[in-house]
This record gives sequence, C-alpha cells and structure tokens, in this order.
Amino acid sequence: MDEVRLSVEQRSEFGKGAARRTRRAGKIPAVLYGHGSDPKHLSLPAVEFARVIRDHGRNSVITLKVDGDRKSQLALTKTITVHPLKNYIEHVDLLLLKRGEKVTVDIPVVLTGDPVSGTLVNQDHDVLSVEVDALHIPEQFEVSLEGAEIGTHIHAADVEIPEGATLLTDGEALVAAVNEAPTAESLEEPTEEEEEAPAEEAAAEEPAEEESSE
Repeated sequence: MDEVRLSVEQRSEFGKGAARRTRRAGKIPAVLYGHGSDPKHLSLPAVEFARVIRDHGRNSVITLKVDGDRKSQLALTKTITVHPLKNYIEHVDLLLLKRGEKVTVDIPVVLTGDPVSGTLVNQDHDVLSVEVDALHIPEQFEVSLEGAEIGTHIHAADVEIPEGATLLTDGEALVAAVNEAPTAESLEEPTEEEEEAPAEEAAAEEPAEEESSE
C-alpha cells in the first residue's frame, strides 16, 4: 500500500454550526480516536481527502501531519458519513494506528470476467470482513468468473486474501453463483400459482351461483 500523507488542522469549535462553517471553508470535520487517547477533533482538506478515498478506497491508511504536533500519526479511515441527498462528505471518523497492528475491515468484492453464455450471475456478498495488517489492507478482492459454467458457486473461503490476514466472514457464505439465465419462453409460461388462481376463483364463485338459483 502506498503511503498517503495529509496535513490537517485541529478544531476548537464543535457542534452543528461549527461543522457547517468548517465545510463552507472547504474542509471536513473529523475525529481521531483510539488506543485510549482522548479524541482529537480535526478538519481535513476536502478536495485532498476525497482524492485519497477515490485513489485508495474507503479503508485508506493515512499519515496525518496535525498542526501543532511534532510527530505524524498513522490513522485508518474508519467511517465516512455522506449527505444522503447532496452526496458530499459530512464527517469522518479516523482510528489511530500503531505500525504492525492488525485491524478489522470490510473489503469490497469485485467480480471480473464473463461466464459462459446463457448464464446469470447473482452476487450475494459484495464485501468480506477480514482482520489484516493495517499497512497491507487490500482495496478490493477480485473474483474471476471467466468461463465459469452453470452451477458454479464461489464461497467466502474461496476468495484469495493476503498472507497473514484472517477471514472473519463465515467461510461458507455464498459470494456469487452462476445460474442458468431464464429464456423468453420460460418467462412467458404461467407459474404454478398463476395456473391455480383461475381454478380457485371459479371454485369461489360456485356457492354464489347456487344461492342465486335458489
């Protein structure tokens, strides 16, 4: 993993109003915590941080140069809160790290390649949880389905993870399955429930007809 450096500032104002002012200044409110230390309130440069996430993923490990601190600090991007409508980053939680320690993270699973024709791929899990060295967090797990045939099942335990990492997701969890694609004819055929419905409706109408004949 490439080393990512970011110069950040400490915040002395808190609350919603202060957070809005921070964002208007082109920065993102953040909190750095971990290892029993007091939480440190920071503001991150919005453009630079967005570039880090775009280039290195949401599990980015960043070397922070905090103004006023003599030493840089290593941190994992733990939580990113995005505005549900306007799609900008509202807040970031950063986890203080020590070199050599392991962390628990969710890694995206990306399916690559094309299975044989006439198939349909269903992806049940798009992330896998692993415990891994903080400095060797993969951006994603790639699973190749190139040439996969009908009936192919990929489970969590089948996904290749970095040496020294531990899979925390159940190994039997289904990640992806290659199924037979439905044909136009099969989509037009009535289902068993649809075939039974007219018969049930006819049966329900019979008593009413008998009553009217009386």
